[in-house]
Amino acid sequence: MTRETHRVPDKVRGVRLSDYARTAFPSIPSRKAAAKAIKRGELRIDGAPAQSGDWVKSGQMLEWLESQRAIPKIYRLPLEVVFEDDHLAVVNKPPGIEVSGNKFKTVENALAGNLTPSTQPDALRWPRPVHRLDYATSGLLLVAKTAAAQVFLGNQFEEREIHKRYRAVAMGKLETPGQVDEPIGGMPAQSEYAPVETVPSLRRGHLTLVDLFPLSGRTHQLRIHMAAIGHPIVGDQKYGQAKNVLKGKGLFLAAVELRFPHPATHREQVVSIETPPKFKSLLNREKARWEKFNRP
Repeated sequence: MTRETHRVPDKVRGVRLSDYARTAFPSIPSRKAAAKAIKRGELRIDGAPAQSGDWVKSGQMLEWLESQRAIPKIYRLPLEVVFEDDHLAVVNKPPGIEVSGNKFKTVENALAGNLTPSTQPDALRWPRPVHRLDYATSGLLLVAKTAAAQVFLGNQFEEREIHKRYRAVAMGKLETPGQVDEPIGGMPAQSEYAPVETVPSLRRGHLTLVDLFPLSGRTHQLRIHMAAIGHPIVGDQKYGQAKNVLKGKGLFLAAVELRFPHPATHREQVVSIETPPKFKSLLNREKARWEKFNRP
């Protein structure tokens, strides 16, 4: 079934289909997505299946066909739905699970069992996350329920118009806000941090509850940046130290706030959750132990 058609206007030449597809079909979010659609046989030129090396010419008729990908089997995992309307949803991702990928047990495969189907004409066949959180990280995950929302929010992420606040427990004592400007994988990366509370710790000297603000979107960015300034996040086995890990407690990093323009109204939407209970429990426990052994 044809989803959309587009007649290439005059004076269009010298453009590959994979680059032009986003202009022809705004619901295709990126060049990479266009390349995948071509590979799946979902794009046609003048009725013939498009090829990855095709060039677009004036007067051609482009067709975007409905995806033939099978709707994924629902993974029965209860999720906390923090916000939902007909266009999008925000869910609280548990730690220790992938957002998406080739595995069955992913948040993406659990979404249809937790969200109400959209009634919009461009409703997606199944809800799609528009960004990722690390396997070990918990917190707010933004999900598109319509093609328009998927495109709009994807563009907003690329333009850095979606702002995220994370909360973490870091090793050591942080007293003032600061910024880390440290390339990751040869690419520029910037993060900001602001201490919220510091407690003494017998084993670790001090622990600091801190707010983290990624100004770019590199993989493991906050974990790498906090380790780079000598304050790795508690529970970070990859970038921390042995004394940094608490057996069975996981990573103390959570996405606790999202600010973004709503795809339908363009008004700022703010969604937030409380600090995970295990963060507060750790700080209270460490403080109580220190006070117990340091009484006058």
